[in-house]
Amino acid sequence: QVQLVESGGGLVQAGGSLRLSCAASGRTFMRYAMGWFRQAPGKERELVAAVARTLSTYYADSAKGRFTISRDNAKNTVYLQMNSLKPEDTAVYYCAVVETVRFTWVPKSSSEYDYWGQGTQVSVSS
Repeated sequence: QVQLVESGGGLVQAGGSLRLSCAASGRTFMRYAMGWFRQAPGKERELVAAVARTLSTYYADSAKGRFTISRDNAKNTVYLQMNSLKPEDTAVYYCAVVETVRFTWVPKSSSEYDYWGQGTQVSVSS
């Protein structure tokens, strides 16, 4: 069982920045592919960014150029740096992980992930 704990959410004005963190339990962090999803009220959960066991990454079009996903294997933590935030970025953000033997696989579907955090609220005011 993997436990994920997100932090770093909050209320920010449009144009501001936040950095989300997701700390994972266990000793196999290096074997995880990881992703950040978000879910706004009344909308489906969507992938924002994901990172493979290597440094291969994926970004949703809405995140490109503004968000950066990174991982620190020594700290068992994955980050999502969010810049130039917009009101439409308001959502609950979740991190998710899946253990995989594939080094460059970047999972893009929520069904491909095995473990989820509890979520952290990000609110962007206009």
